[in-house]
Amino acid sequence: MSVQTHRLSNGFRIVTEHMEGLKSASIGIWVQAGGRNETLPQNGIAHFLEHMAFKGTKRRSALQIAEAIEDVGGYINAYTSREMTAYYARVLENDVPLALDVIGDIVLNPVFDPAEIEVERGVILQEIGQSLDTPDDIVFDWLQEEAYPDQAIGRTILGPVERVQSFSRDDLAQFVAQHYGPGQMILAAAGAVDHDDLVRRAEEMFGHLPAAPSIQSDAARFEGGERREVKSLEQVHFALALEGPDYRDPQIYTAQIFATAFGGGMSSRLFQEIREKRGLCYTIFSQAGAYADTGLMTIYAGTSAEQIGDLAGLTMDEMKRAASDMTPEEVARARAQMKAGMLMGLESPSARCERLARMMSIWDRIPQLDEAVERIDAVTTGDVKDFAENLVTARSAMALYGPVEQAPHLEQLKARLVA
Repeated sequence: MSVQTHRLSNGFRIVTEHMEGLKSASIGIWVQAGGRNETLPQNGIAHFLEHMAFKGTKRRSALQIAEAIEDVGGYINAYTSREMTAYYARVLENDVPLALDVIGDIVLNPVFDPAEIEVERGVILQEIGQSLDTPDDIVFDWLQEEAYPDQAIGRTILGPVERVQSFSRDDLAQFVAQHYGPGQMILAAAGAVDHDDLVRRAEEMFGHLPAAPSIQSDAARFEGGERREVKSLEQVHFALALEGPDYRDPQIYTAQIFATAFGGGMSSRLFQEIREKRGLCYTIFSQAGAYADTGLMTIYAGTSAEQIGDLAGLTMDEMKRAASDMTPEEVARARAQMKAGMLMGLESPSARCERLARMMSIWDRIPQLDEAVERIDAVTTGDVKDFAENLVTARSAMALYGPVEQAPHLEQLKARLVA
């Protein structure tokens, strides 16, 4: 396998990885603009823009965009995150130029037809409604808001209904003008791809764009807080976040190993103690998430109104206990899970393509996989214990949804950690 990179004179970046023996490829454009790049009046517009990309260009109608890829048996999609918007496709080897042409077309030439804006506005409002009806989705939006109040990084990616109802064609065009410069774009491709050919085509398609300075998003400030929403549901949905490292911090590997050992699988402490031994829940897990300048150690569980107190308290007890008795065997198991998950996950061109774009966005280079493995292997049991100990006093946020009347408050749980 061979990774190659190239940068056009205007800052547009191309990164490819040829995977020997494959007959298909994944290709896409990742734009370093997402929810945290929005102003308050723009909240939700990055996601709205992603939807509108498929609603017609100067060269293709919405139907022609879909047919162009599906006529050759391919797949096209997009997503918006807090720091990125991605437009990508999976096609056979001979159709890579077609996929690039379609993706480049939807990124560079959207028409933002007013009639289509109204249609897609209705689609997005339905998506917001679906999210509000999905407790284990919406509770994470509320958790993010509590962790980062009054900040773009804390706001919902979908945006509030009143914002989505008001976006105009000019609003969409303004966001593109502000954030879709060539220096904010990464063309990534993996599988049966020809690097030199893609560089040539990218030069033809994107080389004319004028270089433009990127607008920096505000620095994140983890502040913390608590939100409790009462609703007649079968379960209380409990989400807790503690401040963690950002993705450039070497501690991110320690955080991920701790999260895996603590609540990342069936052998983890939370699963064994709270589900297997005590039967307090069906779902419980922990995970370490990271952004450019902040991170979250997140714990989620769903349980009955009568058992939320026990579940939340035991979660705190397990976190406190991990600082003193995390074993080398647990850490070794977590390291093995992380390495296996990473390497197994990169056996498809789609996963490779995603990694290329993400690494280029973070590091402006593609680290060798061996580098990540070495960093994982370097994490010791002592490192994990120290990380757990620091979590005990870390800033925290909590969101609860459902019959929450018997649930403990965040201050009660924090007091249990330091008692």
